[in-house]
Amino acid sequence: MRIAILTDAWYPQVNGVVRTLNKTITILEQWGHEILCINPELFRTLPMPTYPDIPLSLFPYVKIKKLLNDFKPDAIHLSTEGPIGWAGRRYCLRHDFPYTTTYHTRFPEYVRLRAPIPLALSYAFVRTFHGKATLTMVATSSMKATLEEHGFKNLEYWTRGVDIDHFVPREEKALDLEGPISLYLGRVAVEKNIQDFLDLDIPGSKVVIGDGPAMASLKQKYPDTHFLGYRKNGDLANLLAAADVMVFPSRTDTFGLVMLEAMACGVPVATYPVEGPLDVIKNGINGWMDEDLKTAATKALEVDRKSCREFAEQYSWEACTQQFLNLIQKNCPDSATEAVEKTS
Repeated sequence: MRIAILTDAWYPQVNGVVRTLNKTITILEQWGHEILCINPELFRTLPMPTYPDIPLSLFPYVKIKKLLNDFKPDAIHLSTEGPIGWAGRRYCLRHDFPYTTTYHTRFPEYVRLRAPIPLALSYAFVRTFHGKATLTMVATSSMKATLEEHGFKNLEYWTRGVDIDHFVPREEKALDLEGPISLYLGRVAVEKNIQDFLDLDIPGSKVVIGDGPAMASLKQKYPDTHFLGYRKNGDLANLLAAADVMVFPSRTDTFGLVMLEAMACGVPVATYPVEGPLDVIKNGINGWMDEDLKTAATKALEVDRKSCREFAEQYSWEACTQQFLNLIQKNCPDSATEAVEKTS
């Protein structure tokens, strides 16, 4: 099957959207499907205002039209609401081509943190983007309920996965710090609400892994925190497994892939009871949720690390990819559906 995936989020960005797409594309190709990934590497770009690490593609429609015409896809999936996503939507509507989308990021809330734009206006913007898709994929039931409250239609579940062979518990600890070690992993940006974690009055050491536009200001404000910057591959897994608790302070993530990665390493997660964590964290099983983040971090330390690992083992990238493929199939013309059935 020939599947075109259009995304404004791609390398060198490091986030859950990019990791999810990369793993999904890799597995689909292993299963024999042909994938065209249209991403910012193919275009001239400029840095996104207030977030220069994110490139915005300039005038991508003409090239996207040629790429799609040459590729002749059986299915088109639009992953993000940026210039590439909107150009892909334009192509599909002009050519009467059915398409699917994913709601990866709480875009209205992210915008509101950076500019005084009403949430209602931002939600109208993203509702327009997704509104004519055959279906929109969401990661959790709580996110589905929120979007339905904002007038979204045709929502379907596409959960997330974790590499349980890469993220594993380790006896030897990679961090020689005073314990307990509380760790944050993710983008260092205002929408991640990291300051709530850094303000906690808790014993031991605080560690931040990641990079982003708020890094310089936070390092200056919290000199006792260990900021390790961006890490990848085995180094990241080793550092994550050395933590006693991962604190996930975000109130705006639709899922939070790093929570599964922490659990796969046997590390419990402390978080707020908000969309995303509500569908993943089970108090006393793989972490703790509480509106008092200090209470959540303290209680999470009591959780059995083996229980965290067992929970993460339920999520595989293969199962996640099969779910994506099933939804793509649901959207396909009959000829493409037959091709999917032969290769699934």
